[in-house]
Amino acid sequence: MHQRFRPVAAWFGAACLAVALASASGSAAFAQAKSEAETKPSPEAAAPSQPAFKEITLTEKQVAGVLAAHKDVDAVAAKLPDDPQAKPDPKIIQQLDAAAKKHGFADYGDYSEVVETISMVMAGVDAKTKTYVGPEAELKAQIAIVEADPKMSAEDKKLALADLNEALKSPGPTVKNQTNIDLVLKNYDKLVDALEEDE
Repeated sequence: MHQRFRPVAAWFGAACLAVALASASGSAAFAQAKSEAETKPSPEAAAPSQPAFKEITLTEKQVAGVLAAHKDVDAVAAKLPDDPQAKPDPKIIQQLDAAAKKHGFADYGDYSEVVETISMVMAGVDAKTKTYVGPEAELKAQIAIVEADPKMSAEDKKLALADLNEALKSPGPTVKNQTNIDLVLKNYDKLVDALEEDE
């Protein structure tokens, strides 16, 4: 896959994992409510939906915490089942909470909210100019790059373009908080390096 395409796709994947696991690390009341909701599915629940991303206001401390915690969290997350529908082992959820707490977060849910907001910003950053252009503009730029890449095999190009065009149908939210954009851009190279270590 083209190097420029990888960071956005990987950050989006990290955000989805964070959202999924954050719900698993919630309180017992949340788990009970979720269980009750699953036994009484609503018509809306029958249709697949994307996770609702919530933008929080980032701080320097939170971004530094993600940079410090990602290796510990990823090491634990690697123990999770590949099937996103499988119920994670409660011991692994406890280990995720412990890894997040070790780096200044209240729990894994707190860590995942920060990763989610960082991911929102990263999805809209033009890696070449290191400016925030928004997720739709960045996806269109990536499509143009893949289309023009003579080194990609026809099969890789076809797969990458299919993924990018699918993502373009719902490119994700535009970041509203300029402070979040500024913090991510300030730490952009470190965040990309951390992401590439995870792959």
